[in-house]
Amino acid sequence: MKKTIITVIVIIIVIIGLYFVFHRGSSVTLTPQNSTTSSTTGVNGSGVNQSPTPTTSVSAGPVETIGMSAGGHPIVAYHYGSGSTEVVFVGGIHGGYEWNTVLVAGQLMKYLAANPSAVPANERITVIPVLNPDGLGKVVGTSTVNFTAADVSKSNATVISGRYNSDNVDLNRNFDCDWQATGVWQNTPVSGGSAAFSEPESQAMQKYITTNKPTAVVVWYSAAGGVYASNCHGGVSDATNNLTQTFATASGYSAHQSFDFYATTGDMTNWLAKIGVPAISVLLTDHTGTEWSKNLAGIQAVLTYYAK
Repeated sequence: MKKTIITVIVIIIVIIGLYFVFHRGSSVTLTPQNSTTSSTTGVNGSGVNQSPTPTTSVSAGPVETIGMSAGGHPIVAYHYGSGSTEVVFVGGIHGGYEWNTVLVAGQLMKYLAANPSAVPANERITVIPVLNPDGLGKVVGTSTVNFTAADVSKSNATVISGRYNSDNVDLNRNFDCDWQATGVWQNTPVSGGSAAFSEPESQAMQKYITTNKPTAVVVWYSAAGGVYASNCHGGVSDATNNLTQTFATASGYSAHQSFDFYATTGDMTNWLAKIGVPAISVLLTDHTGTEWSKNLAGIQAVLTYYAK
């Protein structure tokens, strides 16, 4: 009987010891993913380093997966600040064909993480650096912001297929403003999808915008070197015009009331105008540079403008 009791006590002690070993280990090493409390990333150079930082970091806010791409890759939003006035910055809607728009978004993430005081107390800055991770992966070899300009070969830099998602849809022809099944890019016919918001990437953006109702949205494209206001047959609103002029004046880019190089259907910023969200398209001058000093000046001016 004594041997049985001793054996039971030993087993209980061992179980308790194992519990504390594994419990304490998991509390230190595990970090929740794909939620507003998941790990953040820091930016290294012109790309982004995926090394996690504590979720309690003051300089870098929570990370949120807002949806999945057609190819099954996460679409991630990075938040900085906790104010009620939200300004959203978006890169990579044309994936690998405009990979430098992902890099400029990554540079913004680095800047905000290193300079938390740059975010006004009343604002929350959201950066969605890669809206089209499928297209980015076709050219860069990764669907995340974990790359630098040096990783993009000269031959890959002009791969047109990187413009589209895994369904071969041009996401900037898939939003609800003058949507058509077949749109154009320059002189090339492109798929706008089977319907407006047929693609999971545009659905993710639609849900995020309608749920959070941001004050303004800035979207990077390349390449034309200018700031373009949005509208969907209602004319450019005063709020959008002020946003356009604020970014353009500070950055040195030229300001334009509309994009007139060729007809665009299903454009994201024009859809934003349709639902009353001030939005601008910032087109980088070429397909390789980020023109960071110009964009930083524009960003700072916009943040100051909404710091009321």
